[in-house]
Amino acid sequence: MAYTKEDVIRIVKEEGIEFIRMQFVDIFGQLKNVVITGSQIEKAVNNEIAIDGSSIQGFVRINESDQYLYPDLNSFVELPWQPEYGKVARLVCDVHNPDGTPFVGDPRGVLHRVIQRARDMGFDTFNIGPEMEFFMFETDERGNPTTHTNDEVSYFDLGPLDRGEPARREMCMVLEKMGFEIEAVHHEVAAGQHEIGFKYAEALDGADKVMTFKLVAKTIAQKHGLHATFMPKPIYGVAGNGMHMNMSLFKNGQNVFYDPDDPRQLSQTAYHFIAGLLAHVKGFTAITNPLVNSYKRLVPGYEAPCYKAWSASNRSALIRIPAARGKATRVELRNPDPSCNPYLAVAVCLAAGLDGIANKLTPPPEITENIFEMDKDTRIAHHIDSLPGSLREALDELEKDQLILDVLGEHVAENYIEGKRKEWNEYRTHVTSWETEKYITVY
Repeated sequence: MAYTKEDVIRIVKEEGIEFIRMQFVDIFGQLKNVVITGSQIEKAVNNEIAIDGSSIQGFVRINESDQYLYPDLNSFVELPWQPEYGKVARLVCDVHNPDGTPFVGDPRGVLHRVIQRARDMGFDTFNIGPEMEFFMFETDERGNPTTHTNDEVSYFDLGPLDRGEPARREMCMVLEKMGFEIEAVHHEVAAGQHEIGFKYAEALDGADKVMTFKLVAKTIAQKHGLHATFMPKPIYGVAGNGMHMNMSLFKNGQNVFYDPDDPRQLSQTAYHFIAGLLAHVKGFTAITNPLVNSYKRLVPGYEAPCYKAWSASNRSALIRIPAARGKATRVELRNPDPSCNPYLAVAVCLAAGLDGIANKLTPPPEITENIFEMDKDTRIAHHIDSLPGSLREALDELEKDQLILDVLGEHVAENYIEGKRKEWNEYRTHVTSWETEKYITVY
């Protein structure tokens, strides 16, 4: 729905909305907000709400701290869950400098720039359909999360065995009130693991929806005495949380990935896009898989891809082409996980695909065999390379990929890499319970 400033002001007054969350995201994908009262809505829609950017990790230094929130008016929505006092709505915001220019460190701004690049190449719309997986765990007597699940069921099982179903159902109802079109809801492979599928959206709206989805899941789970987590691999030995990214590109309202005359019904543009993703995936893995823990999901045996390959149907490949064709033709990238900053993740995926199109890159031959069952020599014979095996390796690859660095921009790239190097070093030097249990008696 398209809103004007006057629309938002009127709704706030007519509906008696007491508070508005002015939301934005830091470079590491953490949702932030400043809350204003309904009396300040005119200032808000006129871009007059300031924040202290020096207090946000990776934003600006203390001597240049003032920044302003420019709300996306179309993101205005009343939050369906309410506190005891006062109705609450939200506005998703871009971050700007005091002179009105976009702040180069704003992740939403990074995605804006890549979308504009696609438009400059003649493409109208880039759609994404993220598949969000998450766990719901029980909490202890103090409300802190455990790793105990509240069910012992598996893929597509149902209540009463699936005891997370009431919370999941309420999440769907809340999301629909917030403008989502829910397509499929089910229990996932691991005990306590769930997926709520929602309809694809234009890239920016889709990234906004990822952030909204995570907030809703955590909020509603908490109401049910549970904790929802999008941590990629919270439990050893079971499937982790992925965020498969379905992508399609349109020109003049037509899906440019579709060609009815091709044996796979894929266009040359689609093949170029796939080649671009494969060319840059090692460089952007630190963005799509940003945690130390992310690389404990990217191992053979749990449906998560760890090898660079593509296929029209093979689920062991990094890139899969779902069966639907025509307007529904899409490319599915399977390595991202839901801990990523969705604005940066979508931006680097689109930029990599556009680079493939611009340079008419050709993908390697399709791999139809199960890659997980191949030995090293077979993979080498098929020219199948591996994704980075750790956050450190992924950061090394990011620093080598100039296209991805340029997409992020110097400010975001430097601060992101610095923050993630610190995270890796904290992990590298930390003594874990596994180490003490393994070694303290023997040595």
